[in-house]
Amino acid sequence: MKSIFIAFDQAYFEQIVTLLSTNHVRGFTRWEEVQGRGSKTGEPHLGSHAWPTLNSSLLTVVDDEKVNPILNDLRALNDTSDRMGIRAFVWNVEDGM
Repeated sequence: MKSIFIAFDQAYFEQIVTLLSTNHVRGFTRWEEVQGRGSKTGEPHLGSHAWPTLNSSLLTVVDDEKVNPILNDLRALNDTSDRMGIRAFVWNVEDGM
């Protein structure tokens, strides 16, 4: 099993959830307001007067074979706009209950 951590502009939450549903992923944990700044490009999302936007993030745990289709769909969504700013990271999950 793998965990996928996805950070994105909070305006795109519904699109991310739809993408997960399309890939038959039901469960996730969401952090609604996340502040941050990309390491290479993009504007900060800090919820401040100067940088008022915020990100959201979510974590889902999926079977190994679902990872590549989800990442491919996230890349395709991210490629629809230079400002999309979706980032995804994958970790191994060793055990759960």
